[in-house]
Amino acid sequence: MADFLFEIGLEEVPARMIAGAQAELEQRVVKMLERERLVRSGVRSRSFATPRRLAVWVDGVAERQEDLAEELVGPSVKVAYKDGVATPAAVAFAKKAGVAVEELKTVTNAKGEYLAATSVKAGRAAAEVIAAEMPKELAGIYWAKNMYWRPGKPERFVRPVRWLVALLGGEVVPVEFGGYVADRVTYGHRVLFGDGVITLKVPGEYEDALLGGFVIADVEVRRERIRKALDRVTRSVPGLRWREDHGLVDKLTHLTEWPSVLLGGFEREYLALPEEVLVTVMRDHQSYFAVEDKDGGLAPHFLAVLNTEADEAGVAVIRHGNERVLRARFNDARFFWEFDQRVPLVERVKLLENVTFQKDLGSYAKKSERVRGVAAKLAGLVAAGGVAVDAEALDHAARLAKADLTAELVKEFTELQGVVGGLYARAQGFPAAVGDAIYDQYKPESMEDAVPRTVEGALLAIADKADTIAGMFGLGLEPTGSKDPFALRRAANGIVKTLAETHAALPLTLDDVAAVGSSEAAVSAKVRAFFAERLEFYLREARAQAYDVVKAVLAVGSNDVRDAVVRAEAVTAVRGASSGATGDFVAVSAAFKRMKNILAQAKEKGVASATGVDAALLTEPTERALAERSAELAVRVTTLRGEKNYVAALEQIATLRPQVDAFFEAVMVMAPDEAVRANRLALLEKVLGDFSGIADFSEIVVAG
Repeated sequence: MADFLFEIGLEEVPARMIAGAQAELEQRVVKMLERERLVRSGVRSRSFATPRRLAVWVDGVAERQEDLAEELVGPSVKVAYKDGVATPAAVAFAKKAGVAVEELKTVTNAKGEYLAATSVKAGRAAAEVIAAEMPKELAGIYWAKNMYWRPGKPERFVRPVRWLVALLGGEVVPVEFGGYVADRVTYGHRVLFGDGVITLKVPGEYEDALLGGFVIADVEVRRERIRKALDRVTRSVPGLRWREDHGLVDKLTHLTEWPSVLLGGFEREYLALPEEVLVTVMRDHQSYFAVEDKDGGLAPHFLAVLNTEADEAGVAVIRHGNERVLRARFNDARFFWEFDQRVPLVERVKLLENVTFQKDLGSYAKKSERVRGVAAKLAGLVAAGGVAVDAEALDHAARLAKADLTAELVKEFTELQGVVGGLYARAQGFPAAVGDAIYDQYKPESMEDAVPRTVEGALLAIADKADTIAGMFGLGLEPTGSKDPFALRRAANGIVKTLAETHAALPLTLDDVAAVGSSEAAVSAKVRAFFAERLEFYLREARAQAYDVVKAVLAVGSNDVRDAVVRAEAVTAVRGASSGATGDFVAVSAAFKRMKNILAQAKEKGVASATGVDAALLTEPTERALAERSAELAVRVTTLRGEKNYVAALEQIATLRPQVDAFFEAVMVMAPDEAVRANRLALLEKVLGDFSGIADFSEIVVAG
């Protein structure tokens, strides 16, 4: 046994692509070694990544494959021998199995007597296997964008390959890829180590050797180094703290090999600009962390993460350069902010006629009018449901929502679309409800993002997304597979999340949203199915519900998002309280599955159930007990369901277990007597119908 190390050196890889590729490389290497019988299942492995390298280490790799014995079955004895002499069929089978004809044996199976042989496939050396298989695994890694870099060569990769390392124990494995053959040589930090060569003797010294070359190969160690440095440097100025930003920490972790942090500053006069503008310039354009004072307000400082380290004089030079660049960006932002104010949002609406939304759907001016119509319909439904909505403010917001696309500040800082419109609306005297709705119109942009803060903002966000989805579906541009060029899944996720999490519960269903988005029934039906798929995704990914719970809940209703969430959480809570396979809820779920199967089998055989349960035909005590107890419980469960007290309702359903268990122990549903059989099937239908309004319990997976 030996440990195995593989590293591929590259030109700098975009930060956003590294984490996925790192995980995929480790997974591919381990699976390849398992498939090739070189490691056991569950083998220890680790992965490493920096902007210039991806690497994986695997423990306990065999030096060669074990021989593989395989039982082969060939032609029938009748075909293999004629008058006791082997036919060409027998000879060909012996050759295929790698044995002499005399070594063939006879086996008997359901079809008769056949020739058989034990073929032994000799195991290959691990180095030979890895050299043959690794290039295939590398070529199979998914990248959002690939490139060719060698004229006339077929390989594509995210960036040009610059070196390969492949060590099995102390020996080099000659893996070839991208014009390089693997060696034992890797490289340190491009600046701090002068791109010096690091020669590895064995895989186990990889991390320490790179540390000596100013490279921290472990991503989590690098991430923690950045966080500690941010804390330490910020504390150098009393009362300051850096603004937590997980996304930026991740980005900078994947942009650096040897990170360090410096604190810079800017003039207080820039704090007159909106905080959103300043933070966007620092974060999205310069990858700087914003700094807060003790009250949470923005301080005139920033934190930059460097991919180097320097003495005091060097740090001063770097700080000065960063401050100069940031000052120029702030000056640009201030100029655009002041310049844009010369043209009010109301006057900018007309300019949207020259801004294309989509070639077949027209300009943003046309989209704005469609969104106004959708928003008005949604507002009517919400108001009818008893939720207060400022219809006038919503209409103003919908009319002005896209006007900031013509603003110079948005053209320069596209991340601020919507936000700038909201800020301009406030600055130009519009009511807060209008400004807030415009500001929040693109929320939520991800499952981690917050939903709009107001009812008007939520309705505008839903209307905008619904119009986009309906328009694209109407053109046949719905998502397919991994392709979603118009981000329609993200838009639908946003609608579902908004309906589920808006502070004021919106009395809107997915049918409502699909219907107001398009007047064409066929398009609305497609959009509705799309929403159901996204609700399933939301319950699994955002709410961490088990797949069977999600299937059970959505099987009985996927229209009311908020209700589906509450039902799923109730099923999970009651299921968790049920003690394993012996718990009442789990047992009743299994019984309901059995009932559903019996009814399905009866339908397949053309066996009809009665139109109702006839008490006179309930001949067995256990079936009478089930009918009586279920009728009694149905009244309570219906009341609890009406109150949306689903946990209590499920707990009541679970108390039916004794009667259900006794019924199946003593009663044969498919009785010979036709009337009794039909009556028992009707009883099962009634029990399922009375208690399956919260979830289809037959979808719950039960151990055993």
